[in-house]
Amino acid sequence: MTPRSVQLARLHVRRRLTLWNWPGDIEDAVLVTSELVANAVVHGRIPGHELRLRIVELDDGALRIEVSDPVLAFPEVGPRTLSERGRGLVVVQQLTDSLDWFLRAGVGKTVRARLNTPKV
Repeated sequence: MTPRSVQLARLHVRRRLTLWNWPGDIEDAVLVTSELVANAVVHGRIPGHELRLRIVELDDGALRIEVSDPVLAFPEVGPRTLSERGRGLVVVQQLTDSLDWFLRAGVGKTVRARLNTPKV
């Protein structure tokens, strides 16, 4: 993946969620995707290895966004600062109902976010 991958990921998620008629906030989902993919491009790229984006609508209507990369180190959520960099995961935490990460059997890690749909 390259920095252009962030733009392609945003377009893909917006298009997919629109086609699915997902009832949640599509723009929030696009922003979460953008931040997770950008983090993977900046911190999780190893030449010759791919990054992976997966979005799934769960049975309860919630959306799960997963971004996998080959780096074993877990992301660090930094303090809220006025800095231009380092706020991506703070933004993701504010927009999502859960954020976690796990190792993938010796091939890297997956960062996973969940966005619930609004209660009616």
